[in-house]
Amino acid sequence: MEKETRELLLASAKQEFLEKGYQGASLRSICKNAGVTTGALYFFFQDKEDLFAAIVEPVLEKLKHMLQQHMRQELMELQQFPDAREDNMQDDMFASTQIIHLLYANYDMFTLILTKSQGSRFENCIDEFVAIMENGYQVFAAEQAKVLGVESPDEYTLHWVAHVQINAFSHLLLHEKDEQKALKHMEQVMNYLLGGWNAMFQKQ
Repeated sequence: MEKETRELLLASAKQEFLEKGYQGASLRSICKNAGVTTGALYFFFQDKEDLFAAIVEPVLEKLKHMLQQHMRQELMELQQFPDAREDNMQDDMFASTQIIHLLYANYDMFTLILTKSQGSRFENCIDEFVAIMENGYQVFAAEQAKVLGVESPDEYTLHWVAHVQINAFSHLLLHEKDEQKALKHMEQVMNYLLGGWNAMFQKQ
């Protein structure tokens, strides 16, 4: 019974947050639509932010883990095969495909995060993902520059590239509702991003 009540609250809250955003959402309305008392809500959740977190945090953690794993694998491949010069398009596109699938399998949750989280601790979570990419790029760029015998891009450039990468995914999610079309768009985006990345490591 407790599990069922919690699921009713989460479903009601998700709808409320989607319609009104985090700031405009009412705990009273959430409880009313779930058919439970406010006391029941506080049995499961500390407050509105805790309730919002229960909806969005699991998918955010999955995405974070996926990005970190990809960055680790990219670095391991570069270190293991220092003489490789071919673009790693297959692995990058595979990782992008997995990320897009996660985004679209949880479309409502990521829409909440990107457009309805103002006022919660998640409103700037994009910056956290940019930081993950930027930290990975700094290590990867330094290693790639060493392998190629060139100078590594500066911190500003790598920060900008990380923003562009994350924004590519968020823009797709907000402007293309069809996952298959999003995948086709991402193929072209990846061609552009990889071309730009490789251009930064050409000897002057």
